Amino acid sequence: MSPSSRPQPLSLVFLLGMGMASERINCPSRCTCQYLEVNCTGQQLQQFPVAIPLDTRQLILAANNILFLPAVELSFLADLVYLDCRRNLLGDDLDFTFIGVAKLVYLDLSFNNLTQVTFSTFSNLLSLVVLKISDNPNLVAIEKAAFTNNTWLRHLDVSRTGLTFLDTSTVRDLPNLRFLGLSDNLWHCNCSFLDFITWMTESNVHFPDADNITCYTPESLHGQKMPVVEVQLHFSCLTQLYKQDYIFLCLVGFCMFFAGTMAAWLAGICVVIYEFHTSKGEEEEEEEDTVT
Repeated sequence: MSPSSRPQPLSLVFLLGMGMASERINCPSRCTCQYLEVNCTGQQLQQFPVAIPLDTRQLILAANNILFLPAVELSFLADLVYLDCRRNLLGDDLDFTFIGVAKLVYLDLSFNNLTQVTFSTFSNLLSLVVLKISDNPNLVAIEKAAFTNNTWLRHLDVSRTGLTFLDTSTVRDLPNLRFLGLSDNLWHCNCSFLDFITWMTESNVHFPDADNITCYTPESLHGQKMPVVEVQLHFSCLTQLYKQDYIFLCLVGFCMFFAGTMAAWLAGICVVIYEFHTSKGEEEEEEEDTVT
């Protein structure tokens, strides 16, 4: 065997070592990296990690103290499909944060400080299938058109938030929705919410922890399950009148009475004028006949 054909164990070890060193160099500090995955779970990170490999498909930032997700840095991860940011301090405005990660399929923002979800929050995530925004106690508003572009959304969890209302069209118009978490929210079961409750009973969507999907207000319905209160709301909303309804009916009645009175008065005047002119004409004709 010639020297050139003999194995070179030292060279192979050197090359492997260089490859591993290169992989370690490309991995963010205090994180662990493997093929297409970066895991920074529980590292008490205050900021979004730097030097994340650009080919990363799965990024796990769970259980840290991150306050902000930089849209520019995220946009470098164009192939990202899985992002886990649960148990951080993310809050306030996330609009346009995910503008550069259009391939994202899985997004977990649970256990944070989100306050609202607008159309601009997730509108660029056209491939999103799973979205978890549960356990955000300060989340009080989800815009009606918040998920208009997320037509592939299959799993949505908004449990244990500060929501009191959710427009029916927000979820009804998601053609692939199969799982919707709604438990332990502060739902206000009034007539405006009746349409949503009716949709719940008629849809094919699965509602986990259904026993805890209950009304928080009004006091008369506190703690009652959503489907149960549908009949009560139908009765109260469709047969009973509220104070403003009585006021409206009184105003309508007064206007009708006033309009009828005015119409009768005007008709009476017209009759009187007509009779006056008629009788006057007859008198003039009689006088003319007398003269002739």
